[in-house]
Amino acid sequence: MAITLTTEAEAQTMASLKRYVREELDQDIGDLKAKLLLDYLLKEVGPVVYNQAISDAQAYFTNRVADLEGSCHEPEFVYWDD
Repeated sequence: MAITLTTEAEAQTMASLKRYVREELDQDIGDLKAKLLLDYLLKEVGPVVYNQAISDAQAYFTNRVADLEGSCHEPEFVYWDD
């Protein structure tokens, strides 16, 4: 599954990449280099982050489902306090 960004998110990400390179590496890069770097990161690093996020979400929901009875259980026939 290819990771794609909205036009707005891509523009903000490219601006952030350009600022990072300028402030941390003391170099200015243009839109083309920022776009190439962004495409590389989305293709190479993006799947690692995506897969970890899916794994984290799966673990979270598995834990919640395992405790479903404990967190969503109501005692039955409690009207009469015998």
